[in-house]
Amino acid sequence: MSSNWTQDPASLLRVGEGFRLGDVDPESTPGYDGDKKAGQKDLAAAAPDLDDLQERLFAAHHDQETGPAVLLVLQAMDTAGKGGIVRHVVGSVDPQGVELAAFKKPTEEELAHDFLWRIRPHVPGAGMIGVFDRSHYEDVLIGKVRELAPPEEIERRYDAINAFEAELAEAGVIVIKVMLHISPEEQRDRLLERLDRPDKYWKYNTGDVDERLLWPQYMQAYQDVFDLTSTVIAPWHVVPANRKWYARLAVQRLIIDALERIDPQWPPADFDIEVEKKRLLAS
Repeated sequence: MSSNWTQDPASLLRVGEGFRLGDVDPESTPGYDGDKKAGQKDLAAAAPDLDDLQERLFAAHHDQETGPAVLLVLQAMDTAGKGGIVRHVVGSVDPQGVELAAFKKPTEEELAHDFLWRIRPHVPGAGMIGVFDRSHYEDVLIGKVRELAPPEEIERRYDAINAFEAELAEAGVIVIKVMLHISPEEQRDRLLERLDRPDKYWKYNTGDVDERLLWPQYMQAYQDVFDLTSTVIAPWHVVPANRKWYARLAVQRLIIDALERIDPQWPPADFDIEVEKKRLLAS
């Protein structure tokens, strides 16, 4: 761990008993006493460790039907930096060992099934790192705020999510659930930047302004999610995200921690090394 980390962020950011989202300062950098320059340097310095662990995981298990995997679930209000996490953190490893799924508004076919129907095919296979850019939690966040399902159905979904994630854990998947927490003021500034830059117009969604008007309702919906689905086997982590560099650094650390728990090892050769050397030299 970098010398700028004063404490493991996993324990600081993990949602536990009595957690209140309103107590989290989006500007803060829990467990880290460096500045932006130091954070960017530490992110780059830890990238080879992440890359090595990911390659070992892929090499040891990707051709197996079952085995360990990691699933990173990213949830946030718009502009919070999910894309930056994918690009600058997950993007530092070999892409063949990564499975990325971005869940948008459900299609008519998806709506005809249970809400987890469209999620299950994207669970990472053995040896893989999966990333959900938004996830099954949309169905108890926007679903609740926008009243897209009856209250009793929303309540049922919390239990279904816990059962689903318990199933993943039983199969060897470590689930890292991250909420990137920004302030409404920071979101406003990021949206304004998109309107000031032609290369960012494509990222701007006019609906984001409508969702901003429901900020308190979304914060309460997130609090309900944390209260009801932060479990021992799949805890939530709330990452202050006003400072993009800190959010990236913290998520990188969470992934490294998960991979270190798996402790993947290089698979041994399933052939006679000396025989193969002789064959190559004679060819």
